[in-house]
Amino acid sequence: MAGQKLKENSITEGVIWKQLLLFFFPILIGTFFQQLYNTVDTVIVGQYVGKQALAAVGTTGTIINLLVGFFVGVSSGATVIISQFFGAGDGKNVSRAVHTSMALALAGGGIIMVVGLLTSRLSLEMLGVPEEIMDDALMYLNVYYAGILACMIYNVGTGILRAIGDSRMPLYVLIACCLVNIVLDLLFVVAFRWGVFGVALATVLSQVVSAVLIMVRLMGTRESYRVELKKIKFDRHMLRDVIRIGLPAGLQSVMYSVSNLVIQAGINSFGTDAIAAWAAIGKIDGFIWMVMNAFGISITTFVGQNFGAQKYDRVKKSVRICLSMALGATITLSAVLFFFMGPLLRFFTNDAAVVELGSNFLRILAPSYFTFVFIEIFSGAIRGAGEALQPMLITCFGVCGLRILWVLIAVPFWPTMEMVALNYPVTWAATALVFIIYYARMKWLDRCVQRSGAVVSD
Repeated sequence: MAGQKLKENSITEGVIWKQLLLFFFPILIGTFFQQLYNTVDTVIVGQYVGKQALAAVGTTGTIINLLVGFFVGVSSGATVIISQFFGAGDGKNVSRAVHTSMALALAGGGIIMVVGLLTSRLSLEMLGVPEEIMDDALMYLNVYYAGILACMIYNVGTGILRAIGDSRMPLYVLIACCLVNIVLDLLFVVAFRWGVFGVALATVLSQVVSAVLIMVRLMGTRESYRVELKKIKFDRHMLRDVIRIGLPAGLQSVMYSVSNLVIQAGINSFGTDAIAAWAAIGKIDGFIWMVMNAFGISITTFVGQNFGAQKYDRVKKSVRICLSMALGATITLSAVLFFFMGPLLRFFTNDAAVVELGSNFLRILAPSYFTFVFIEIFSGAIRGAGEALQPMLITCFGVCGLRILWVLIAVPFWPTMEMVALNYPVTWAATALVFIIYYARMKWLDRCVQRSGAVVSD
């Protein structure tokens, strides 16, 4: 019943730093396995198929993220809504939000599949993908899009579980998914020699396994977040609130993808070696991003549930604690990356030119990752309280807009990979400064408290 606790909730009642770590580590380990199976794809392609195949798979990531990221971003609005209702003990509205988010997953998956298959070649051509890797890149994209529905179900289902404080089940699912992907990679690529097609098929089949496991978990529970197939539909009032919070996140994801497409196009202009180096860099620094992202997911859930429980002092304290832990972890990992970038790059390829290009890029990136922690934690906290538009605008103008301007204006004066790399520390630092000021001075929490009465309650 609304206003009544569903059960004792450690997120709203436990020791903050302990509960943050208990919630954070399953997300981190799960994201590690997600990054691991993506990395296994890259390693196997680079070592057993060649650097052209490595470049082909690597260049598709920004295109896939453009469509997938938008719908995952929109559905994140449901995660915030669910966490707030769960924190308030409102089981009825938890159920309504859950079934609306699953309907969004199905609709989004269908749209992405159709649009992706129809535009895959055109998008690659617009990105300036070299002809020598076009066929492999197109094959990877089409296979991925054909199985995108499983990816959407998994992402939305994971968001539901994390919203109610369960970060362990997504971990178990990702471990299973990773193991399946590794076995299928070895089978399809090394044994059957199916090349890029084998990598794509292994990825899709592993995502199907993860989607099935998540649905079994959600359909098997007796709690308010249980999924019943007959109830999967759009609730008009709930969808309105989901879109209010999620649409800015979706648009932000699109802007990130567009800016990354501009970066990818710039990288592509340097040739296959640069594309291969960029693909390897993406997998290496992905391990740093997964730490920041795990902290960001954690603080969004913590703020959402404590905001729903009206524990506003706990909201602020959890943000301070999470920020300190995220900075410590990110700085440590950045140092490791800076001093061991050579061996890490050679893990993907032994091509000397590719390793040199990648090393030059990482020397610029590694010292600047810590600045993004402020963006990740503060934006996650503000969204968790229900204010989504302002973080989106700050991020889009600060990170994405400046990134595009840098590539279009600054890079032509010094057309090198190093100049492309410099866009990251410049845009991250500028955006982090704006977020620090906004979080400390702009009374975002007061506005969210005043607006909270408009959240669906009937």
